[in-house]
Order: sequence, then C-alpha cells, then structure tokens
Amino acid sequence: MKCQYCDQPATVHLTDIVNKKKREVHLCEACAREHQLIPEGPSPQLNLQALVHLIMGQPAAADPAGLTCPTCGLQYAAFRADGRLGCPADYDAFRPALEPLLDRIHRATRHQGKTPRAEPRRVELAALRDQLREAVVAENYEEAATLRDRIRQKESDG
Repeated sequence: MKCQYCDQPATVHLTDIVNKKKREVHLCEACAREHQLIPEGPSPQLNLQALVHLIMGQPAAADPAGLTCPTCGLQYAAFRADGRLGCPADYDAFRPALEPLLDRIHRATRHQGKTPRAEPRRVELAALRDQLREAVVAENYEEAATLRDRIRQKESDG
C-alpha cells in the first residue's frame, strides 16, 4: 500500500470511525511525522524484555501447566489448548495463571458490568449440593440426609 500523499510505501495505518463511518489513512513515515502523527526525533528505545513479556504473558510464579482442578479434573494445559474451563471451581484452581490473563484481556480481574439475573432456585440448589458434599466428606451423615431431603424437595417443587 502506498502513502496517500506521496508514492512511498505506507508504514503508518490509521483507522477512525466517526458516526458509524470508517475512515482510513495510510502514510509513509515522513508524511506521518510531517502531520505530527508520530513524534519527531529519534524513535524511543524499545524495551524488548517488556515487549516479550507483553506478547508471551507474564511469567507465573509457579509452572501453571501442572495445575489440575480438583472438582472436574481439568488440567491447565487442556484449558490452554481448548480455551474453555470445565467448571466454576476452575477459576479458583487456576487463579495464579488466570488473573494475569484476565487482567491483560479485560484490564481488570473483577467483573464490574451487568450480571445476568441468577435463577434463585438453581443457585440455592447448587449451594445445598455443596453443603451436602461437605457434610459427606466430614462424615456428618445426619446433616447430609437432611440436606439430601431438602434438595429432593426443592427439585420436586420446581
């Protein structure tokens, strides 16, 4: 692609959208400097190490490839290959590796937008199942039986 002002090869490409209309500008480096689109003088020094870290991601304190979710058994390497998590517990299991990734993608690690309206019944059933699982692990079978009955009643109601 050639510069819009001269016939030199364009190295600066700008795209602007104003009122839903796309406008593109293609300039060579000299014309871009002339129009003050890039700073005058020598180009700033690139911090190659920072650039490599930006492209490759922040190095994790520990090797995340060995992480495995205790709930669903998903390994971090499988998540990296597929790009899909297996269950909500994966966010906790892979937290050291996911936080820098989420921060880089969303510029935040905490959701601040709208949230879908949760189905209260579904959320309550999930909480009861978690409590049941904990009661069984703790060998508190009386509480587990009570929770099991509450889960069955909730499931039959709706």
